[in-house]
Amino acid sequence: MNRQFGDVMLGSIELFCLSAELESFTAAAAVAGITPAAVSRAVARLEERLQVRLFVRTTRKIRLTDGGRAYFAQCRQALTQLTEAERELTGTQAEPAGVLRISAPTPLGHYRILPLLPAFRQRYPKVHVDIQLSNHNVDFTAEGFDLAIRGRTPPDSGMVARRLMDAPLVAVAAPAYLKQAGTPKTLEDLAQHDCIQFELPSSGQTVQWSFRRDGEDVEIATQGGYRCLGDLLATVTLARAGAGVLHTYRFIAEEDLKRGTLVEILKPYAGRSRPFSLLYPQNRHMPLRVRVFIDYLTQAMA
Repeated sequence: MNRQFGDVMLGSIELFCLSAELESFTAAAAVAGITPAAVSRAVARLEERLQVRLFVRTTRKIRLTDGGRAYFAQCRQALTQLTEAERELTGTQAEPAGVLRISAPTPLGHYRILPLLPAFRQRYPKVHVDIQLSNHNVDFTAEGFDLAIRGRTPPDSGMVARRLMDAPLVAVAAPAYLKQAGTPKTLEDLAQHDCIQFELPSSGQTVQWSFRRDGEDVEIATQGGYRCLGDLLATVTLARAGAGVLHTYRFIAEEDLKRGTLVEILKPYAGRSRPFSLLYPQNRHMPLRVRVFIDYLTQAMA
């Protein structure tokens, strides 16, 4: 196999990543034990090789360009994999360590994932967790994530999907709304009510409501004067304020149901759920910190 990178170029990639992390050639030079000019020359060699500008330079600091940001994510991942492979081979990583980057949907993150993290870090204190709560699908390579949790698995054959849980669905409304508008008794009654909508960030489509009638699964398209974009928790806040009827995950509404600030409706048509899965790229070297988190999360949510 022909060599693609010489020792100097590999060193330049390391110095580029260090500069990107510290946002400073001077700081990177101090860590590496060389001069800022040497760091600047290393980055310039990379830019000449790639014919791409990696940093925007000012007199006070540097910042990555869009191209630099994408290149940094991939270089950091590659260097991390090399480090992990070396540690596993030499047995130097006796316990999980490093930064674990996770993306999770907003509602599941708040109600299920975040409460589990303190116990995980008590068990593995050398693992630092970066967690992004978002309902958007992530690009693992460009954004540098190790894992993602999603309710709808993207159609990507390069992803492994492990089922975490099936989340039951429930229809709810505030007592004040039901007193004013009446309580729907059948699915057809929903046409006469203000149904709070949620738009999927990935498709821009509003989510249909899922019920079970006479043993069969049915999907209902509803209408209403409120449509929430991006943040599913906003729909619960609206429902709690008496804005209308809401169809959502039971784990989001369960505390309101206990307090009576929301009331379950259409109980004869309940029984549906939606799955949440843990996603990670196929055929990628998996660091120990990722493996132990997968085991921990699947056991905790079983």
